[in-house]
Amino acid sequence: MPRPKTLPNVEVLDAALGIMRKVGPEGLTFAALSAVCGLSASTLVQRFETKSGLIQAALLQAWDRLDRLTAELAANAPKTPAGAVALLAGLSGDYGGIESYADDLLILREDLRDPLLRARGAAWRDVLSTALEERFARIPTAPAGIGLMMAAQWQGALLWWSFDPGVPVTDFVEESLERFVAAFAEERETHSN
Repeated sequence: MPRPKTLPNVEVLDAALGIMRKVGPEGLTFAALSAVCGLSASTLVQRFETKSGLIQAALLQAWDRLDRLTAELAANAPKTPAGAVALLAGLSGDYGGIESYADDLLILREDLRDPLLRARGAAWRDVLSTALEERFARIPTAPAGIGLMMAAQWQGALLWWSFDPGVPVTDFVEESLERFVAAFAEERETHSN
């Protein structure tokens, strides 16, 4: 079968991310990507120049998708604590099963090594925290920073789920975050008595 003459970068970068998920970032080479997407390795080098440039481009595309998903979920989640739980549960469904989650943790290492990707992560943290904070805006006793606290609780729940993934990740996350919200509500009732 002849090689395709062109393939949009979005498809090439999806293929690169797929390789990284299967064999890790070290396994992503121009030759491996060429075998998957059908473009010649020299064409890929012309587009992305270096392996680190290729990894960065693939992960920037993944951040773009996460930004869009976060914005979509935030636009549709009620501005209530239950809406905050729904938003984070919606983000959790994107992780899939334990193997997918573990593979994504390996890729996260690349985000932490690259200053541009790290900045994207920090920007997403701020957007997500603000979206969560907005869901507590009608609760006068909500502590400052509740959005970041809840995001941290969510990330912890994902990690704890990964050690014992006997239930679907979204169920585990919802239960954990509902306990978080309930504890906050109980604390509020205790302080108002």
